[in-house]
Amino acid sequence: MATVGDLGMDAAELARVSTRLEAAGAVETIRWTVERFGARTALACSFQDCVVVDLAVKVEPGLEVVFLDTDFHFPETLEFVELVRERYRLNLTVTHPAAEADPWSCGTAECCQRRKVEPLFRALEGKSAWLTGLKRSDAATRSHTPVVVWDEARQMVKVNPLAAWTDDDIESYITAHGLPVHPLLAQGYLSIGCAPTTRPVQSGEDPRAGRWSGSDKTECGLHS
Repeated sequence: MATVGDLGMDAAELARVSTRLEAAGAVETIRWTVERFGARTALACSFQDCVVVDLAVKVEPGLEVVFLDTDFHFPETLEFVELVRERYRLNLTVTHPAAEADPWSCGTAECCQRRKVEPLFRALEGKSAWLTGLKRSDAATRSHTPVVVWDEARQMVKVNPLAAWTDDDIESYITAHGLPVHPLLAQGYLSIGCAPTTRPVQSGEDPRAGRWSGSDKTECGLHS
């Protein structure tokens, strides 16, 4: 059976690993990734919360963490990134878009491509696996997210240790472990992206209703 990439693993093996790690939990998923891929692993984090960071650095304190600074983030998000960086003494890589992104307005597909997708590609060069904070409960488009999958676009393994977690799971973990909280959450921003295209969520709305409000856009391209 053909292997995926140059990792000596095939799709069937990845599927078996994904099933096993779903039952094992987030910490064991992160541990498997770090043990299997070592320094060729990176964690990409949006810093809406720092749960996946807290879990990951308990397994590997020196793990590289990537934050995609689009130049459109809320000031509160950038402050939260620095708070988390200092708390965990993170090995943090912050990306910035190239000048070619300037003509494209926030929320357009080309803007997301140049400010998120392309910088992530560059940040993950030389890696064999990347960890995310993706959850099935985030959106309908993510409802079938596996724990481990082959990322065809980036030719690497993508690992989603929080795939089975709910928003309640995240909140409970934050409370139980005394984690810092993004200040905009208390203001009704339940899904936090770039400032020009993110609004607070009204009572009864889907948590991601505040992202790209008024358009049919649901994903920025990082996970699609």
